Amino acid sequence: MGKGKLAKFADMAANPLVVECPYATLHADGFDLRGRWNRDFFRNERPLVLELGCGRGEYTMGLARMFPDGNYIGVDIKGARMWTGAQEARREGMDNVGFLRANIEFIDRFFAPGEVSEVWLTFSDPQMKKVSKRLTGTAFMQRYRAFMQDGGLMHLKTDSNFLYTYTREMLSANGIKPLAETRNLYAEPSEGMLALAQSIQTYYESMWRARGIDIKYLCFSLPLQGALTEPEVDIPLDEYRSYSRQKRSSLEVGR
Repeated sequence: MGKGKLAKFADMAANPLVVECPYATLHADGFDLRGRWNRDFFRNERPLVLELGCGRGEYTMGLARMFPDGNYIGVDIKGARMWTGAQEARREGMDNVGFLRANIEFIDRFFAPGEVSEVWLTFSDPQMKKVSKRLTGTAFMQRYRAFMQDGGLMHLKTDSNFLYTYTREMLSANGIKPLAETRNLYAEPSEGMLALAQSIQTYYESMWRARGIDIKYLCFSLPLQGALTEPEVDIPLDEYRSYSRQKRSSLEVGR
C-alpha cells in the first residue's frame, strides 16, 4: 500500500465526521449508531439522506450545501476515495455531513426502521451479470425497506443504459410508478426532481458527458409492504467500458 493511502487512512481515523465499521465488529457487537444517528452523531432531528457508493462524496457534499436543513451520509467501502469529501467537510466545519465506511451489502444493519428519508444511488456499478449485487435489484430494495420511511424517495442517477432500463423494468414489474424519469437528463432545462438531479455534477459524470454518453435519472417512492418481483426481460448490455468499475475492497483485511 502506498504512503499516500496510509496517510489518508490515518486522516480518516482521526476525522470525527467519519464512521468505520469492520465486518467482524458489526457481527460481534452490532452497530452503536443504528437508530441514533440524529441523536448521537448529528445531534439534531433533521431528515436523514444517504448516498450509497459515494466515492469522493461529491453528491453528499453538494446536497448538504444546497439543503442545510437535512443530514447527509455518504457510504462507501473505498476509504481512499471517501477521504476527499470527508476532509472537505471537516475543513468547512459542516455539521450536516457524515461518512460511513462500510460494505453496502449490510446497509440495513446500520440504520433502524424509518430512520432514512431518501437514498441516492449515483453512478453505481450496473452489475450486469449479478442481479443479487445490483443496487436497484429487489434484494437491495428489501434491505432499503428495513430503514426507509413510508413514502421515502429513491433516486438513481446513472450513465448505464443497462442499469436504467433494468430499474425501470423492475418498477414496472412491481407496479411502482416513477415520480420523475428521463433517459437524457441534460437534454433541456427541467423543474422539480429533474432540476435537482441536474444541479450537482460529479467529475466522472462530466467525463461521461464529454464522451457523448447520456445521463439517466429515475426517482420513485419505495413501498414498504408487499412482495417484490424480479423483471423477466432481456436487456442489452452496455457496450462501452465505464470509468471506475474496479472491484470493491474489504474492511475485513484492515484499512
